[in-house]
Amino acid sequence: MDNLATGVPVQIHLETNIIQNSEASNFVFDVTGQLVQVGTSIYIRYTEDAEEGPVPVTIKIMNNGDIKLTRSAENRLQLLFSQGKRVAARYRTPYGLLDVQTVTSALSTEILEQPLRGSVGIDYLLYAGNDLLGKYNIRLQFTV
Repeated sequence: MDNLATGVPVQIHLETNIIQNSEASNFVFDVTGQLVQVGTSIYIRYTEDAEEGPVPVTIKIMNNGDIKLTRSAENRLQLLFSQGKRVAARYRTPYGLLDVQTVTSALSTEILEQPLRGSVGIDYLLYAGNDLLGKYNIRLQFTV
């Protein structure tokens, strides 16, 4: 993984399953992104095409197993996933800040070499105060 400091292009397959108010949604897309190693952390960056336009997304895989997800659009969201913990976050919208929390029930990462490939799995609940906003399952796979 010597060339990861400068970044390598990766093919990303992403599936997100969401349950909100007893309604299920499923989003699947394939996109080219970039994988970079900075210190002991791995970053996977890509752009998601959303209704509001392109949304830059960064997934940071930390050495301790935690994962940080950042969506940098008009609605800026940065979530930290830590196995079994409730973690506070702020969701910046055009209407102001919304305090949210994630409760991560399952977290997995696997990164293999030759060829470079891997997967990230995140299962979490999203809360605003005591109100459950949704149940989320994220499955990301990448290959060079």
